[in-house]
Amino acid sequence: MEKKTCYITTPIYYASGEVHIGNSYSTIACDALARYKRLAGFDTVYLTGMDEHGQKIEEAAKKAGLEPQAFVDNIADKTASLWQELNISNDGFIRTSYDYHVEAVQKLFEQLLAQDDIYLGEYEGNYCVACESFFTKTQLGPDETCPDCGAKTRIVKEESYFLRLKKYEKKLLDYIEEHPDFIMPVTRRNEVVSFIKQGLEDLCVSRTSYKWGIQIPSNPKHVIYVWIDALANYITYLGYNSNNDANFKKYWLEGDQVIHVVGKDILRFHAIYWPIMLMALGLPIKFRLYAHGWIMMSGGKMSKSKGNVVYPLTVKERYGLDPLRFYLCKEMPTTEDGLFTYERFIEQYNVYLANDLGNLVSRSIAMVNKYFGGTIEKCASTSLNKDANEQLEKIISENTKKYLDYMESFQLQNGINAIFEIVGFANKYIDLTTPWALAKDEALKNELNDCLYHLLETLRLVTIMLQPFMPDTTNTIFEELGVTDKSFASLTFGKNSKYTVIEKPIVLFKRLDLTEEYKKYGISE
Repeated sequence: MEKKTCYITTPIYYASGEVHIGNSYSTIACDALARYKRLAGFDTVYLTGMDEHGQKIEEAAKKAGLEPQAFVDNIADKTASLWQELNISNDGFIRTSYDYHVEAVQKLFEQLLAQDDIYLGEYEGNYCVACESFFTKTQLGPDETCPDCGAKTRIVKEESYFLRLKKYEKKLLDYIEEHPDFIMPVTRRNEVVSFIKQGLEDLCVSRTSYKWGIQIPSNPKHVIYVWIDALANYITYLGYNSNNDANFKKYWLEGDQVIHVVGKDILRFHAIYWPIMLMALGLPIKFRLYAHGWIMMSGGKMSKSKGNVVYPLTVKERYGLDPLRFYLCKEMPTTEDGLFTYERFIEQYNVYLANDLGNLVSRSIAMVNKYFGGTIEKCASTSLNKDANEQLEKIISENTKKYLDYMESFQLQNGINAIFEIVGFANKYIDLTTPWALAKDEALKNELNDCLYHLLETLRLVTIMLQPFMPDTTNTIFEELGVTDKSFASLTFGKNSKYTVIEKPIVLFKRLDLTEEYKKYGISE
């Protein structure tokens, strides 16, 4: 049977500077989702990349004394390297300066122009360079500032091409109503519907005041507005408007799942402009859109201008990569902003990783080595452990189902919580069954075997489910347990019949002292 397909994308990153924790969340979260989908048996493609055109990039390159292409080459190399450092399993990395993307976007633009979905006019209004966005007077903040980033907008007047948004206003509203899970969470969908119902204005989609962008073939003094250019990457990467569009047909036209994950600050572009572009092109809206919140600091949104930026490699170097990945996925709720503080990070690290998971692994393996020389086999359950066994197996069964349901709906935080419901009870199970007491009576050896088998089976299942979030840690645990089948096909209690554990397991997570960490790194919240 042919596998179902899943195509996952993050927003491609502006080639304007170093990526911090706040704007790397989408990539880490999508990596967890992509790893989950592969384990669940999907033919999965995960795309990320760089958005390299626009006035902001042109000005940044000039300030750096570089040509725009050289400037973005440098940023793209650093970003691709960062994703490797963060163990991101992306299948593709697109850059909007790639020739194949440029050619596909030019064809797309000329098609929309020929069918009168794009027309030539004149734009005069407020423009935010930082966000590459136009705003009406009613949308502006105080003193004509950008409502998204707060920067001062510029008055722009120039000949421009426009995309007919108003033409598709009702069609888009109907689509959203007919597909209630198109935009998630519900609060974001309501926000989009409210915005559309206020009335859409046709979108300015070209500029003449700068040169760094994709030229319009029929009118080369114009370059294509960055959001038309950038949004099209989702299909140009697959081969749309190229001589080889097999992947476009497979993963988009005929695909089973297409998932876009974006931050709430670019919701409007993906929930309004992008589906209208697809409608105008006569292409299906295949994607489901998940719009998450921001990673906040105690002093508000993370930003370089505030000086409250935390970089992912800094956290990785201090505490390891998997704790960072775990924290970001666990702390970001579906509907709200998440919080990063070192105090919170260290607290979560100690409670969930050092105390709960790390302790469970070390205690369980140590007891198998101490009482059975490192090897145990599945045995018949005993009446002595019956109640505790039933409780443990029930919690595993219920939370495994919850985990799978949560992961399918991109509720990563709830997925992790379901895993740690099992971990938490497994630690309690040790206290309920008291294996150290059973070991004192030779007649209870079978009961002791049964108890430790339950612990190792629990660890095996927990480790399988943790793989999307903590790939390095889970590989270590599998090795320590002697487990080779890491697939979701084995995600049932009792599948493994024998364990031979490592003699001396490593300490997975050493407890951290908050005061000492503050002294060591000069951390200030």
